[in-house]
Amino acid sequence: MQQTNYQLFDFLDFSPELNQGDRLWRACLPTAIQEINGDVFVTIPFQQQNNSNEITPDLSVPRKEFTLRVQALSEKILRVSIAFAGEIVENSEMLELDSRLKKQALSFEKKTDEWIVTDKLGNKRAVLGFQKAKTDVWSDLIPAPDETFFLSLFPDGKKEVALSAYDMFSPTRHDAFALAYVERNGDANRTTFSFRAKPDECFYGTGERFAKMDLSGKTFQLRNQDGQGVNNRRTYKNIPFYLSSENYGVFVHTTAFAKFSLADHSTRSAQVLVEEPLVDFFVIGGDNPEQILFGYRQLTGFPTMPPLWSFGTWMSRMTYFSADEVNDICDRMRTEGFPCDVIHLDTGWFETDWLCEWKFNDDRFPNPPQFIQNLKEKGFRVSLWQLPYISYNAIQYKEADENEYISKSERLISGSSNFSVQDFAGTIDFTYDKATEWYKGLLRNLLEMGVVCIKTDFGEDIHLDAEYRNMSPEKLHNLYPLLYQKAAYEVTKEVTGDGIIWARAGWAGCQRYPLHWGGDSACSWDGLAGSLKGGLQLGLSGFAFWSHDVPGFHGVPNFMNSVLPDDIYVRWTQFGVFSSHLRYHGSHKREPWHYPNIAPIIRKWLKLRYQLIPYILDQSEKAIKTGFPVLRALILHHPQDKTCRHIDDQYYFGDDILVAPVMNSENRRDIYLPEGRWVHFFTKEVFEGERWLRNVDVPLDEMPVFVKEGAEIPMYLEDVNCTDEMDLNKTLKILF
Repeated sequence: MQQTNYQLFDFLDFSPELNQGDRLWRACLPTAIQEINGDVFVTIPFQQQNNSNEITPDLSVPRKEFTLRVQALSEKILRVSIAFAGEIVENSEMLELDSRLKKQALSFEKKTDEWIVTDKLGNKRAVLGFQKAKTDVWSDLIPAPDETFFLSLFPDGKKEVALSAYDMFSPTRHDAFALAYVERNGDANRTTFSFRAKPDECFYGTGERFAKMDLSGKTFQLRNQDGQGVNNRRTYKNIPFYLSSENYGVFVHTTAFAKFSLADHSTRSAQVLVEEPLVDFFVIGGDNPEQILFGYRQLTGFPTMPPLWSFGTWMSRMTYFSADEVNDICDRMRTEGFPCDVIHLDTGWFETDWLCEWKFNDDRFPNPPQFIQNLKEKGFRVSLWQLPYISYNAIQYKEADENEYISKSERLISGSSNFSVQDFAGTIDFTYDKATEWYKGLLRNLLEMGVVCIKTDFGEDIHLDAEYRNMSPEKLHNLYPLLYQKAAYEVTKEVTGDGIIWARAGWAGCQRYPLHWGGDSACSWDGLAGSLKGGLQLGLSGFAFWSHDVPGFHGVPNFMNSVLPDDIYVRWTQFGVFSSHLRYHGSHKREPWHYPNIAPIIRKWLKLRYQLIPYILDQSEKAIKTGFPVLRALILHHPQDKTCRHIDDQYYFGDDILVAPVMNSENRRDIYLPEGRWVHFFTKEVFEGERWLRNVDVPLDEMPVFVKEGAEIPMYLEDVNCTDEMDLNKTLKILF
């Protein structure tokens, strides 16, 4: 749609012809307030507006009243809910409330120009205003503003987070609404609310964004889809949560398609549009970003600890086709001294490439249990690819169809980014408990053979024109990866004892089931830069563990066959060494000996990876108990440093290590050192912080890595082939 001068069209998705039966209803001043069981309930009238691009009240239509509820889930978290149809969803798969959350009883006091909501400690938690703007009348050319809704929230009892009451040019020209809903043909259809934004306010999170660090001036569709790379607006992982530099976060409790406009449609407002007749959001306060992320995890769940072996090297490509090929690769990894823990089999382990049947090809993998056991004895664990769609040609199709384990559709459906020629009959229906158990049974057979991890690929798209047992496809679409990944995680944990998957899609709550990777990045500098941006924003969206395809997934410009440049392979490896998890994967050759000019460099960096595993383990343990991810945007440690608010090509690796990947063929970059004193990881040179190092020359086999002066980094200095050979009692702490 072309941009207009009207917020009605540009953000609220009205048809410019005003012919779809949509009507806007705006919140007006509250009429009543009461307290029930420690929650505060406010009666709010809504006024229908005329069917016009000019916003004016239709006074011929009676107002409708709805009840808004305010809850205090803790001393730092408020929940605000109002239903325009149906009921508020109290609990959902997204929520996993921390037992440490202690609900705070609220009460209220009525004053002349405001109603004040306080908690039992006397802290102000919300204010409903009745103020009138001061005027000095000299003209009646423009009418007075219409009645609106004033609400200020104080999630931590200190910081005000106000709805955007008067974001307008004139009384008939609005850029945002504090609270409103839209009816379509008489039925409540979608809702909007907005928070007041400051001129210099920055925004972060919302999932895996491949955009600049500060998301202000951006509008995002919260609708999962195949990202098709890491350099566009599409993304596999949308999270209905944003973090503000003003020390608050907002989590919108929904699975519906939604839209965030963060000081974009209007620089005065952070706006939300949700495609359901319900407003339900949490406002989280804190003194810094980590505290806010901790609060978000208290609502949606904390990540769990991946197993030790997962922090080693994973070797993969799309794809290995036989046991003999895999054995040859694993043997060569050992003989050439490239430490490795996991060998991943992608799309080619089935009878037919891409035809997912959860069964090894009998000819090419004649004895899977023995094959897996032999690899385990050499220190290799096996990970397997699959997807959640059932093909008409799959051996499971008849069973799945007859038992309604898959979605029902009357037409042939093809996968959205399916590189094969498979046509899918339907999506496994994880809203049906029997379908979930059936799927777990498919995985259980493989896990009992000795497989250690399932790659839960896809899941960001489902068949929207199909039927599912217990949820509409529109509401299931974004939630689907959570149900899918939960099932795979649970059965893996049950059989192997290790809680781990390798997942691409995401929604709120998916951080509970590590780990996730960044999707199909291009083997290019753009792909490397985009991957890091996505990982940083995901870490600001509640996720602790994240990886990416080293050295990018697909070639450019020939998707499957372009030559992979040596320098990209090296620089991406360096980035992978300083990521929570390290996996080589892509459309063709990924094993280091195929790049003989740089293979010695790769060997050196992979050995360093294993030396760092004690440090990575320590930081991972911290990440599952706090709001920190392993790979951290600089603002998590320096929220007041306005330079750090915009840096998206550097990051903290845990508490003490600062990493500045080189992402160009010139082998040069600018490096920002935040406040403090920094020791170069390799040269031990000491630098004063809060300064730029300009145009630094970085030879290909080196990387800018700095450690906080005085930090002790636990390291394992003996060479090993895999983590099975590590005796962590031999860990040494290296003082920098």
